[in-house]
Amino acid sequence: MEIRARGARWSCRTLVAAASAALLGVLLAPAGAHGAARATPPAKVSKPTYSYADAIRESVWVDTGIDADADGRTDRVAVDVIRPREPAWQGRKIPVIMDASPYYSCCGRGNESQKKTYDADGAPAAFPLHYDNYFVPRGYAFVAVDLTGTNRSDGCIDVGGRSDIQSAKAVVDWLNGRARGYGSRGGTDRVRAGWTTGATGMIGKSYDGTIANGVAATGVEGLKTIVPISAISSWYDYYFAQGAPLYDSGPDWLSGYVESPEARARCQTVQQRLIDGAPRTGDLTRLWSERDYVRNADKVKASVFAVHGMQDLNVRTKHLGQWWDALADAGVERKIWLSQTGHVDPFDFRRTAWVSTLHRWFDHYLLGYDNGVDREPMADIERAPDQWSTDRVWPPRTTDTTTLRPGKGSAPGVGTLGRTPARPGSTETFTDDPRLGESDWAADIDRSTPAKSGFLTRPLSHDLRLSGSGTVTVTATPSTSSAHLSAVLVDLGPDTIRDYGATGEGITTLTERTCWGPSTTADSSCYRETTARTVDVGHTVFSRGWADLNTYASAGHGRPLTPGKPYTLTLELAASDHVVPAGHRLALIIGGTDQGLIDPPSTTPTLTVDLATTAARLPLVGGAEAFTRATTGSVPPHSSPRETPHNGVAEPRRTPPIPGDRT
Repeated sequence: MEIRARGARWSCRTLVAAASAALLGVLLAPAGAHGAARATPPAKVSKPTYSYADAIRESVWVDTGIDADADGRTDRVAVDVIRPREPAWQGRKIPVIMDASPYYSCCGRGNESQKKTYDADGAPAAFPLHYDNYFVPRGYAFVAVDLTGTNRSDGCIDVGGRSDIQSAKAVVDWLNGRARGYGSRGGTDRVRAGWTTGATGMIGKSYDGTIANGVAATGVEGLKTIVPISAISSWYDYYFAQGAPLYDSGPDWLSGYVESPEARARCQTVQQRLIDGAPRTGDLTRLWSERDYVRNADKVKASVFAVHGMQDLNVRTKHLGQWWDALADAGVERKIWLSQTGHVDPFDFRRTAWVSTLHRWFDHYLLGYDNGVDREPMADIERAPDQWSTDRVWPPRTTDTTTLRPGKGSAPGVGTLGRTPARPGSTETFTDDPRLGESDWAADIDRSTPAKSGFLTRPLSHDLRLSGSGTVTVTATPSTSSAHLSAVLVDLGPDTIRDYGATGEGITTLTERTCWGPSTTADSSCYRETTARTVDVGHTVFSRGWADLNTYASAGHGRPLTPGKPYTLTLELAASDHVVPAGHRLALIIGGTDQGLIDPPSTTPTLTVDLATTAARLPLVGGAEAFTRATTGSVPPHSSPRETPHNGVAEPRRTPPIPGDRT
């Protein structure tokens, strides 16, 4: 429950009463056969009955079983635990919520960059985020794990590799009696987790959520659920888009950024392995294969509650789409929230609903309560700032991959988009200009410009919804030996959206605070509120895909192009869920370097696109029939196109290669 941090101070008893009243309202059932109203018992819910102030706070070092730094001793990871004292007195065992992170000392967690703190005796005093304050009084333990090579752990950071994943998996094993824990970093005093049921739920944003994905992909017993927020599913796809580099650095930079000073002194060999195994050519090496969790999605036994910003340009929604589809194929229980934000935690864009939903999710999967959360709609999708819709299944069952074809228009570079293939020999030509990107292309969609080719539908007569992941197959003839391609989908029409390109990536942080559980002098449960940061736009880019044309023959290896020779390559579009309203137009833009989002090739090519063999395969709700319906008939008068200003979203900018919170 949310408690405003102003006015009279609340006693612990008052907080318990208020939270219980809010969460335990009785639902009335429909009248029975004889018309008598019957009360339906409220869904079972964990209540804040335990003392947060008196909770046990302890540190344990868990043996990972590997020696990443090659010092002759297996590495131990620091595990900071907070758990209610009373269940142990009562002989009751409790479940665990766990966040494994490399950021607890270097960078901080959450919108306010919180770090772990310790008292004079070295015992944990402050745990970042609200998970401890809110859930410990409700009968959960919260466990904060320092990945190897960070904060108080041994070993070396491995940027999603074996050491990283084993850091957290070993803790799940320890919680289930399968690994050894110790009361000190180098001591022999064994510590057992006899206080827990072993049922563990992992949660975390970005790097932390990535670790949850990776641990789930091991199939470890005892991991009951994961809640990955803006998480990576394949590290290759974090640094490259089908061979096109997304950043001018690799995993060695990230490793050096988050590792502890002690690790920096002993982990040069691991650093060199990261450099050698991740060449800037974009070749798919063994290092990347080992950091691809999608390939092991069939091992996942945990349920998955995934959250992602559809405008996340740090951990792009390609990660979500390929992970989600693989989990679906494996029959994994799933739930999803998709927001209009960038790289933002749901606690900071939908706080009250998020805490309530997360509470019921953990109650169901960790405590076994039949509260109906598993029978609720699978998907919550933000349609406009703070306006949400739901879907029973995502993507909806009526979604069908539909082929759309670019065609010649009345002016060069301004073509059509429909169902009819272009005539053989139809082409469009553009020259890569690394100074321009998707915002520039979309703003000039109706004009002949040399750096892009755009293809548009007529104004739609009915709404058209795209849901899921699509592809664009392009046949292009380059003038040079190297070339990059971009494909973007654009909703052409006026709208008010979250300003994902600005600082905050769609939110503004306020000064007022709300509290989410009890606090101590060292650990406050009160966090600054946020509000949607919005902007009026004339168009919205809602899905993107990039590739190095040099990978035309092999997704894992580039080779020089022969100027004047045509090559065919399929670009994978990032997952999205977007409704193009009646009166707007759907556009496909094909260009070269998407400025600020991918690096340019080594040359400046001119590319000629063969329209007859180029096609977009898009996930349309209602399929081809929905597209035909939307592109025929009269446009409703209230939604007719009108003059609109240039897109108000700030230019997409290269974010540092740090898949964590902005600090």
